[in-house]
Amino acid sequence: MSASSTPSSRPAVTEREAREVAEAAREQHWRKPSFAKELFLGRFRLDLIHPHPLPDDEVAQRGEEFLAKLRDFVETKIDGALIEREARIPDEVIDGLKELGAFGMKIDTKYGGLGLGQVYYNKALSLAGSASPAIGVLLSAHQSIGVPQPLKLFGTQEQRERFLPRCARTDISAFLLTEPDVGSDPARLATTAVPDGDDYVLDGVKLWTTNGVVADLLVVMARVPKSECHRGGITAFVVETNSPGVTVENRNAFMGLRGIENGVTRFHQVRVPAANRVGAEGQGLKIALTTLNTGRLSLPASCVAAGKWCLKIAREWSAAREQWGKPVAHHEAVGSKISFIAATTFALEAVTDLASQMADEDRNDIRIEGALAKLYASEMAWTMADELVQIRGGRGFETADSLRARGERGVPAEQLLRDLRINRIFEGSTEIMHLLIAREAVDAHLSVAGDLIDPEKSLGDKAKAGANAGAFYAKWLPKLVAGPGQLPTSYGEFKRDVDLSGHLRYVERTARKLARSTFYAMSRWQGRMESKQGFLGRIVDIGAELFAMSASCVRAELLRSQGDHGREAYQLADVFCRQSRIRIEELFTRLWTNTDDLDRKVVKGVLSGTYEWLEQGIVDPSDDGPWIADATPGPSQKENVHRPIR
Repeated sequence: MSASSTPSSRPAVTEREAREVAEAAREQHWRKPSFAKELFLGRFRLDLIHPHPLPDDEVAQRGEEFLAKLRDFVETKIDGALIEREARIPDEVIDGLKELGAFGMKIDTKYGGLGLGQVYYNKALSLAGSASPAIGVLLSAHQSIGVPQPLKLFGTQEQRERFLPRCARTDISAFLLTEPDVGSDPARLATTAVPDGDDYVLDGVKLWTTNGVVADLLVVMARVPKSECHRGGITAFVVETNSPGVTVENRNAFMGLRGIENGVTRFHQVRVPAANRVGAEGQGLKIALTTLNTGRLSLPASCVAAGKWCLKIAREWSAAREQWGKPVAHHEAVGSKISFIAATTFALEAVTDLASQMADEDRNDIRIEGALAKLYASEMAWTMADELVQIRGGRGFETADSLRARGERGVPAEQLLRDLRINRIFEGSTEIMHLLIAREAVDAHLSVAGDLIDPEKSLGDKAKAGANAGAFYAKWLPKLVAGPGQLPTSYGEFKRDVDLSGHLRYVERTARKLARSTFYAMSRWQGRMESKQGFLGRIVDIGAELFAMSASCVRAELLRSQGDHGREAYQLADVFCRQSRIRIEELFTRLWTNTDDLDRKVVKGVLSGTYEWLEQGIVDPSDDGPWIADATPGPSQKENVHRPIR
């Protein structure tokens, strides 16, 4: 197929075809144990996370040495307020980060990187992001999902030797998947890569390309047409940004993270050598999803940093601000918010460190743990920031520059709220994460009983599936009746001055209850289960709380065993678990008592115009432009705003 025959229309995709594309891209087998997978099946495998895994001494020493250098740079060279005002990271700051090796934190030392593991990489992101969240995004988009991670997992030796030294010291990379009309449904991907001799020819438009404005190297997902010599499908390529036909058409601006270099990139007849293809044709979406399994852990790291800062400001402000004769911290309405921030920050750090160390050890499959960490951290960090703004009152709504101008400490609480809001959307929105995790959580059920609820399967297939399901459930269901959570002496090693053993018994009992609820729902709704997104979301949220409780208790015991604030850690873990249990019980109630069916009826009415009268009495300040920008392939008509930093 020649380059001149590039398809110009977006592929028409049915709902079933879209699901099949997503299903083909996910990892089909569980070759390693998974704590979270077992949790959703009603099996509390504490042995998979306790004793808490730790980095070896050499890795820890290397990590601490880099953190010391990074802290000095962050404290002396980064002006977060300047980045917020100018909506740009100064070139000299980026150059300084390159010289420090911050762009090569996760790259192996043999390629010129620092060779840090996920634990210390995340600690570095937390530190840098606390000075300016835009810098945390710059570094994580480059290393977590940009060129280094896909090449580490799927690249050839020649590709690693060619690109990784550049990424470690000089070049910035970006990851390009999203398109103007394609978000979490990659089956509709319209960017094409048409084989032409020893090259592929790229045509299409990519949206929200974080780092794309300043990037030197891009990981681009494009659809290869199927032909006699090509299996086709969504495929990953490394693309040089200075290639003819690559145009950065716009630098996007957002409510938060104002310093990020995020843009719109157009490809017109861009020739990419076949040697730059990462993996096989059709493997691109699998590469993207696998990369995100650990790549998502960078986002919880930024949330941990946010929680720590919220706690610091809440402590200092609430002690200084007096109302009705005493510091506001001593008023219960404010004190409960401070307690929530402290306990939740402890839990988020526990979840992030545990998942990160598990990723480094590579003994467990952490696809669910990484997704849960991203989901839970993004939601809880947003709530903590919102509570901080409330604690600060009118000053929380006021900008740091305004506070500073009238003689008060410039505390950017409102900026934190704006900066954190995107975390609930990118790298998988909360809604998509619910569905992704739910799919993995019910994988065991679908493996044995999936054909029973598939309308396209034959009677023979259904009969076979029925026999397999019967054998599986005959062994599995009885195990959900009783367990260690019902024995008062279980998990006694967590019983100190503060007793955490009861919380772990609760986790064990609740995991079995969660599994029973999932089984009941599958029996009740069968093939309609996938449409019950409200139910599935609550199931996942319960699992996230149980994971956070487990991680908090295990971290508290680790700190106690190390003599590192162990008593205080136990207190924080205890408070967090008690708060979490209240949320869990509410979620269980909402599994069966909710307005999901009524909500669907209202939505139909809204879309049909039944309630259009309710919109009267306002003016709409938005303009009359199209809802989705035209992404028709072709030459760019705009100025190239690409800004390489050298």
